Amino acid sequence: MNRFARLFSRTALAVAFATAAVAGHAQDAASYPNKPVKIIVPFAPGGGSDFMGRLLAKQLTEKLGQPFIVENKPGAGGNLGAEIAVKSPADGYTLMLTAASYTVNPFVYKVPFDSLKDITPIAQLARGPFIIAVTPSLPAKTLKELVDLAKKQPGKLSYASAGSGSITHVASEYFMDQAGIDVVHVPYKGTSPALTDTIAGNTQIVFGTVASTIPHVKGGKLRALAVSTPKRLPALPDVPTAMELGYKDYQVVNWHGLIGPKGMPADIVAKLNKAVNETMGAKSMESNLESDGLTASPGSAADFGAQLASESARWGAIVKKRNIKAE
Repeated sequence: MNRFARLFSRTALAVAFATAAVAGHAQDAASYPNKPVKIIVPFAPGGGSDFMGRLLAKQLTEKLGQPFIVENKPGAGGNLGAEIAVKSPADGYTLMLTAASYTVNPFVYKVPFDSLKDITPIAQLARGPFIIAVTPSLPAKTLKELVDLAKKQPGKLSYASAGSGSITHVASEYFMDQAGIDVVHVPYKGTSPALTDTIAGNTQIVFGTVASTIPHVKGGKLRALAVSTPKRLPALPDVPTAMELGYKDYQVVNWHGLIGPKGMPADIVAKLNKAVNETMGAKSMESNLESDGLTASPGSAADFGAQLASESARWGAIVKKRNIKAE
């Protein structure tokens, strides 16, 4: 066989392998899923992420014809479950429900994986604001009055968070930095005790999720001063956004998303992204999302990946500047 014949033979063989690989991936996507799919929720049962994971699993089971099963793997602020997920086979049968804290964790914990390079972004599910609220006994009826009061009494007021290194801790410190105020951080083991002590007046300020905070606001036990997203919350139409009140750079989103291990086939990612967008955007999902103060946030896998990178850069800078550490 002459040189040109050998070259042609090798080229033809390479093309054949490439064609077979493409056909194989296409066939994988067409038949996916053909067995149960695991969705790891890296938090304990009963919380917002667990609720979202089970809601998504139910809908994807109905849409794609195979069981999507939630497995709770809590620990280390969500890092235990994340490590299991990213080290799983990249075949689309192990996914993870992630949340806003995912982009904070690498900067406050020793995480044994690269939070951006070792994953495949699939889709963002939903998003909503945090509520900046105060105990009713505090003589501050507006966000401006709160900031003015804190500036007059540096180090005298305190805010509660769901724990050191949590998203509510970082979101609070981000606002304190933007406002130029000195407020003492009091960490709790979860959102519920943080809210309870703020209601009691033991701490004066809390940045809470809509689902956990709004019942206390409507019941008169907390006073809502602002929300952290660019748009007002329909359930609290009279509460302005922090951006409206002059804090143009202050935008913190409480979101949930779906990721998988690095290297998932693009066509399976596309199939999951389409199914998630259709599921979360369905009219029947509105009431489920509204109960948690969330709205659907459809978009491409690339959009979600870009958001993860952007938020990671921002939180990394804030954690460093404010010297934030986990417990």
